[in-house]
Amino acid sequence: MFKSSSCFFSFWLGVFLFIMEGRGSAVNTPASRPVTRRSKSYGRSCVEAPSYFWQTPGHLTVLKIPTSRGAARSQLITNKVDPEHIALLVKNEWKLSYVTPLHHFRHTQLKSYSKHLAAFIAAEKQQGVAVEVGLEVGFKVTFTAVLGLAETDEDAETVFIQIQSKPVFAAAADAPKVVWRGWLTCVNGDPEYLRSLPPDFVSLPLFCTSGPESLTTLVKSWFERAFDCNFGSLALNSTTLNWLAALWTGCHSTCNIRYLKLAWSLPTQPPLDVSYTVNPQDAWELWNSIHPEESTDDKIDIKEVQSFINGLETHFFRHFKIYLSAGTLVKVSTALGSAHLDGKIKIGNGDYITTLLTLLTESALLKMPT
Repeated sequence: MFKSSSCFFSFWLGVFLFIMEGRGSAVNTPASRPVTRRSKSYGRSCVEAPSYFWQTPGHLTVLKIPTSRGAARSQLITNKVDPEHIALLVKNEWKLSYVTPLHHFRHTQLKSYSKHLAAFIAAEKQQGVAVEVGLEVGFKVTFTAVLGLAETDEDAETVFIQIQSKPVFAAAADAPKVVWRGWLTCVNGDPEYLRSLPPDFVSLPLFCTSGPESLTTLVKSWFERAFDCNFGSLALNSTTLNWLAALWTGCHSTCNIRYLKLAWSLPTQPPLDVSYTVNPQDAWELWNSIHPEESTDDKIDIKEVQSFINGLETHFFRHFKIYLSAGTLVKVSTALGSAHLDGKIKIGNGDYITTLLTLLTESALLKMPT
């Protein structure tokens, strides 16, 4: 499948080796579920007994890891999603978490949630909880429905949360500054799993945050008390990064990815980190030799993805006699976005956002307790 010698494709390599010491919008909620109102307490005691849905022994349906998926396709996302909303999601670096289904969450109640979360944060500060964003007078919270990212009828619409505050010594005319952002989403979630949820649960399994960890902790705490859910950190794995490297590279012929950067961590003593930069055209030619552009099959198989990564590793070995396959792929980056093994992502281009969010939604659903 691969031509021998470096004449097959000429890589431009930027290789850096270094040694480290140690290491309120009316939005439909899916599945026409009946709305059941319940009283809530946002103090330290949660008056209603939790449902413990996230602790049930096993998912209601078995989630399977896909071995094939459709190629990434550009879509003019601003035809579906407000450009101002897209601007909120791109360019920032987001820390990922998963969240179990939300009990009695309603997209029609976002204005109410804004007030309750702001009151909760203020109450926690009064009780001595540190909020490490400086000296603030108060907090303003805004919940917004980001319409159009949902791909299926089962997907719930994305919800964006923004927290603003004004410093104590700010002038009266000064506008509050944004101190924290976060959003919950579900894009191409497993349909069988989503349909199997009880009618009063909504699944928005992927939670992305940007801001002080103290505020992230408070927001998670409020959600857990208000909607009987549970959060957990969402680290990615090498397989997900492999998929992103292949899918993004496959976009180069129609959308210049500008570069393909990959980073490996090798289990040497002391540990060795390798940064590997590949000319995008060379990377695409390798990918096109594995999955031809004129192929009638729009599906990409995991074996093709593995062949692509193996090709990159083999070329690297020819030049530097280092087996990257002995280490762990920890980061993938192109102009379309970046993703890190520790659960950090950056969206560089809204037109390919669906590809990234589909993979991350899948990762979040698989990570949830079983």
